[in-house]
Amino acid sequence: MQISHAIVRPPPENFSQGITSSGLGKPDYNLALKQHQEYCEALKNSGVNLTVLKQDPEFPDSCFVEDTAVVNERCAVITRPGDKRRRGEEIKIKQVLSSYRKLESIQKPGTVDGGDVLRIHNTYFIGLSQRTNQEGAQQLKEKLMKYSYGSEFIPVRDMLHLKSGVNYLDRDVVVIRKELSSLRFFTSFRKITVSPQEAYAANCIFVNGTVLMPSNFPETLRKIKSQGFEVIELQMSEFEKMDGGVSCLSIRF
Repeated sequence: MQISHAIVRPPPENFSQGITSSGLGKPDYNLALKQHQEYCEALKNSGVNLTVLKQDPEFPDSCFVEDTAVVNERCAVITRPGDKRRRGEEIKIKQVLSSYRKLESIQKPGTVDGGDVLRIHNTYFIGLSQRTNQEGAQQLKEKLMKYSYGSEFIPVRDMLHLKSGVNYLDRDVVVIRKELSSLRFFTSFRKITVSPQEAYAANCIFVNGTVLMPSNFPETLRKIKSQGFEVIELQMSEFEKMDGGVSCLSIRF
């Protein structure tokens, strides 16, 4: 799918007060801003037009915009974040997306984080995690069905979001953590299996012919390049400290 647009939001000054279980220490704010700018430049260099929202100190995690919406060619589903501290981030996103798509919304008691929603062709794989509950997943499935998209539910364990462990590139290739690679959902795909030592590298994105992935994961980089993909490596250290990955920093459509 050609990506023409992305919504991004730089981290606010209180970014370090966000939600994390990484145990990797406090992020360096100035370095986080630099890394975010480099991320934006990589998207632009891949032919994507950016909508850059203002920083929002009311929500320290608000740079992770992916969790607030699921967008395709036919609609945009505004989510209801699974952690109540993040509820409200989606309001501005809804305003922006209203100019581009017909809107749907997840209603309580349902919860959905966009990081749990992986699209491959016209099927959405929805992770059932600590952030996305059964009610939210069912609502999302029904809303997507109205627009002729199918859905499958996948239990998520030992990782924050489904896309922490598996992402689709192109040409039926998935980048996938070893613990997910045997699931029946992915048997028909060519797999780039990520070792436990490089688990963070499973969160990468394919944008108009180029893979954007975190830097310093040489084994995964080699495997992706061996499949014929062009790659841009991005410094993501400060976002990793806050449980965020490459996909988390934009809503792409």
